[in-house]
Amino acid sequence: MKFSLSKQSSESVGLDIDDRCLAAAVIDGGSVGRMASVDLERGVVADGEVKDPEALTAALKEMFTRFKLPRRVRLGVANQQIVVRQLDMPMIEDANEQAAAVRFQAAEAIAMPLEDAVLDFQPIGVSETPEGTRQRLLVVAARESMISRLLAAVKGAGLKPNGIDLSAFALVRILGDSRVPDPGVSEPARVICHLGGITNLAIAAGPVCLFTRPLRTVWSSEDEHAVSSLAEEIRLSIEFHMAQPGACPVDRVVLSGPGATDERLVAELGATMALPVSVGEPLGAVSADAVPSTDDPYRYTVAAGLALGVER
Repeated sequence: MKFSLSKQSSESVGLDIDDRCLAAAVIDGGSVGRMASVDLERGVVADGEVKDPEALTAALKEMFTRFKLPRRVRLGVANQQIVVRQLDMPMIEDANEQAAAVRFQAAEAIAMPLEDAVLDFQPIGVSETPEGTRQRLLVVAARESMISRLLAAVKGAGLKPNGIDLSAFALVRILGDSRVPDPGVSEPARVICHLGGITNLAIAAGPVCLFTRPLRTVWSSEDEHAVSSLAEEIRLSIEFHMAQPGACPVDRVVLSGPGATDERLVAELGATMALPVSVGEPLGAVSADAVPSTDDPYRYTVAAGLALGVER
C-alpha cells in the first residue's frame, strides 16, 4: 500500500495508533462527528512500531465495537523505520517516468534497500534555474515489514485501511498555516512538535510539510532532562532543514499532544529555545465539541488530521 492523501467522500475515521493510546476521529462531510479513545497497554506499540500484533488487534476490536465506529480507517505512521528526504529533479510530465526517476534518485539519497520499502512522494515546490524549471519533491520510504505488521493487526480487527499517511502530514493539516504562499515569496516555516507516546516533529511552510522526523526524547512530566534534550533535538532538526537547498527560515515552534498541557515543560522549553514557543489548539480550526468530556482533546490532534486527508 502506498502512502495516500486521498479524500474520502463519506464518513472517514482517522486512527492514531500511539504508544500510549488509540484515538479515532470520525469526519463526515468535513466536520467532526464523533471521537473516541482508549488507553493502550505499554509494549503493544513501542517507538511508533507494532510489537504485539495480537494485542493490538484485540484492543482495536474492543474499541470499534464499543463505540460503534465505521470500519474504514486512515492510518498514521511515525517511527524510525521511515526516511523522509527532499529531492530536486527536472520537471517530468509523464507520471510513470517521474516515478521511475524518483525511485532511481531515491536509491542514492535514502539509506534503505528500496526493494524492501514502500515509497511515495509529493511535490513541495518549483524553482527556476539556468538549467530550466526544477521541482522539489518530498520522498517518503518506509520499511515494508513495518507497514505489513501494522496492516495485519488492523485488518485482523475487521477494519479496512484505505490510506496511510505520515502522522506529520496530519499534524500539518491541523496546525499548519492553511494559506497557500504567494509564488516567488519566501514564507517563514513553523516547527510543529507533537508530544505524545512518541515525539513527532514536522517543519511546514504554509500547508506543506517540508521535513519530519520522530525525536528520541519522549515527553514525561517526571523527566527533568526532557526540556534540554527536546530543545537540542528541535535545534538540530531546524539546522538539518536549513541545510536543504532553498530552505525557508523557521520563525516559531508550535506544541501539540498531551505533553502540551504540561505548563512547566512548555514554560521551560520556551525559555530554552531561541524561537517563540506556543501551544496550538488541539484540533486547530476544527471544533473540539465532539471530544468526550472525560478525555484530553490533545489525544485527537493526529486522528483528526488523518481523517481530514486531502487530495494531492
